[in-house]
Amino acid sequence: MPENKLYPPEGLRPPVPFSLGLLRDALEAGDILEAPVQRCGVDHTLFLNLGGVQGRIPREEAVAPWISGADRDIAVLSRVGKPTCFTVAALEADERGAPIALLSRRAAQEQAMAYFLERLEPGTVLTGRVTRLESFGAFVDVGCGIVAMLPIEHISISRISHPKERFREGQKILTAVRAFDREARRITLTHRELLGTWMENASRFRPGETVKGVVRTVKDYGSFIELAPNLSGLADARERLSPGDGVSVYIKSIRPERMKIKLQVIEKLPPAPPDPIHYQVTDGKLDHWVYSPPGYEKAAVETTFTAPSP
Repeated sequence: MPENKLYPPEGLRPPVPFSLGLLRDALEAGDILEAPVQRCGVDHTLFLNLGGVQGRIPREEAVAPWISGADRDIAVLSRVGKPTCFTVAALEADERGAPIALLSRRAAQEQAMAYFLERLEPGTVLTGRVTRLESFGAFVDVGCGIVAMLPIEHISISRISHPKERFREGQKILTAVRAFDREARRITLTHRELLGTWMENASRFRPGETVKGVVRTVKDYGSFIELAPNLSGLADARERLSPGDGVSVYIKSIRPERMKIKLQVIEKLPPAPPDPIHYQVTDGKLDHWVYSPPGYEKAAVETTFTAPSP
């Protein structure tokens, strides 16, 4: 299983039936729970409905201070309507005697980070949930709202112009730790190594087949067609093709020694949702990854995951 199974991203924790008894048990055990935020008060207190018990996360307990942007109002306001993890700090009663649960998202994030500091190394596979997409990469929740950066160049071997061509916000994905700055508590991710080598991807196709693809780059001499996120081929030049177009392509040849796939475009296809991501690696830890086939005549495309010196 991915290393953060004890501290999953917000929105991926199994739902539980809340009750006062459950909250008491969580208070004693220090368990992390999760529920959607219903509203944000004028003092930026977050309010949750926990099976008839009102939950409150004070502003200072909404985000761990070492998380980037934690001091901005939007870090709290944007929790409304979203699943939010927390620990139970105290159980009290309001002026009418109704129970109130005082909660801390910050404590949950501190628990998760302590676990990550002890266990995570470059190459560790994590489950993530995409929280935001920008031109330069994807922000990914890797546990309890701890957000890591996935740069666009590490999303796939096949080049894309924007992460939205590969992901959508809220999507569950797998990632691997590329670097971990423990002092700054900053995690940088990679994704492409989990999608398989050239040979692993090419083995899914045969010359003579006709398959779906996506146009990624158009040149005077032809178009590069993505058959899978880590596999592209070259088709002869054809008019009225643009990056992002879906096409059907005939596979003319596959040449591992040159890492080349020759294609022929049959026709453009109507817009369709992207296929589910196919992962070759789903858990454990990567040490060294070589994309290029054995005997490839040029320099190998590879990644070495090295932990920093103590």
